[in-house]
Amino acid sequence: MTYLLDTDHLSILQQPSGQEFIKLSTRLALCSPNELALCVISFHEQVLGCHTYISRARNSSEVVRGYRMLNRLLTDYISAPVLPFDSACVTVFDSLLARKVRISTMDLRIASVALSRGLTLVTRNMGDFRQVPGLTTENWTV
Repeated sequence: MTYLLDTDHLSILQQPSGQEFIKLSTRLALCSPNELALCVISFHEQVLGCHTYISRARNSSEVVRGYRMLNRLLTDYISAPVLPFDSACVTVFDSLLARKVRISTMDLRIASVALSRGLTLVTRNMGDFRQVPGLTTENWTV
């Protein structure tokens, strides 16, 4: 594996339209599937989003749409390697906390997954992830 896709890139793939989708799809086509990975933190973020959508649904069609989104997540995550947040990640995470890296907890966890495995993080969130020492990032939507 070479690349870890951040949640924002996954969200673009799940909404297949627009220039960012075209650019991302074109770049992904250049990779072999064994170069790409997802992580359980992104799954967690997206499940929370689906949960919020479902819990705020005002009618049955919105509930159905929310569960359709959740089902799509399952399908998407089954199709690619999903990296765990394990003890190696915790070690990196704790060291970043000790260095007072100031980004959201979920982003810091995703960065820890990438750093612990020597992966390049593919993200649009360059501003936050640039604050993480040693993390290599690329944005495939530009």
